[in-house]
Amino acid sequence: MTETAIPAQDTAASADEAALATPFVRELVKMLRAQDTHGQWDGKPDAALLKPYVLTPEERRAIPIIGDPDPETLWRLELFYNAVGVAVERATGNMVTPMSRMSHEGFGRTVLIAGRLIVVNKQLRDVHRFGFASLARLAEAGGKLVDDAIAMIRSWPEVANYGA
Repeated sequence: MTETAIPAQDTAASADEAALATPFVRELVKMLRAQDTHGQWDGKPDAALLKPYVLTPEERRAIPIIGDPDPETLWRLELFYNAVGVAVERATGNMVTPMSRMSHEGFGRTVLIAGRLIVVNKQLRDVHRFGFASLARLAEAGGKLVDDAIAMIRSWPEVANYGA
């Protein structure tokens, strides 16, 4: 029996396709497209919209270790956690509110709150280097946050539904 090798490019393309199909990434793309009030990105593929979230190891090394985050990076970070919140809302029916506090140096915290329950509590460091090695890693990181938040809401529904 002979095995045919799958080219690395095809493997990466199929991984990207799988990542683009995840609920979290679909929400992130919707968030990005909603920001395009003038239709500049209408013909742009989803993978191209998400490209700023993907940093190759070389691109990451090119960013200084110490630095202040630029407004575009902070905007991408905000959209990332907003997409996590919306994905959790769709899965649970609970309204999720994101809150972030960031220093000008790129250190801070983001929390997502459902009712009185903190469903995501993320300490942030080196925000100016925010990004993922691939679309698959982006989908994995966002999906894990969504799954953990859903599990938290299902474990503590009376706290998550408080005041609803």
